[in-house]
Amino acid sequence: MCQVFAGQDPARYESITRRLRLNGQSTSIRLERAFWDILDDIAAGEGTTTPAFVSKLHSEVLEQRGEPENFTSLLRCACLIHMDARAAARSAHALAAE
Repeated sequence: MCQVFAGQDPARYESITRRLRLNGQSTSIRLERAFWDILDDIAAGEGTTTPAFVSKLHSEVLEQRGEPENFTSLLRCACLIHMDARAAARSAHALAAE
């Protein structure tokens, strides 16, 4: 089982830094490529760019909870929520097709 994880392409977990604006402030966010790929997918699904999506998410978190202690961790967990929702939708679709 560990081979599935250990044998993955190192490019998936390469750290990538992207510069963007959050609430008008220029900043940089470092995430693994796999998470950026998911965020790109989420943003495309929302009909927006990744920087615009991340900035909107940051604004909504500020409104609901105040400044997040670790925004990159919040982004990773958002990716997990997105992937869980996609998996659930695929399962529901597969069950409906049976």
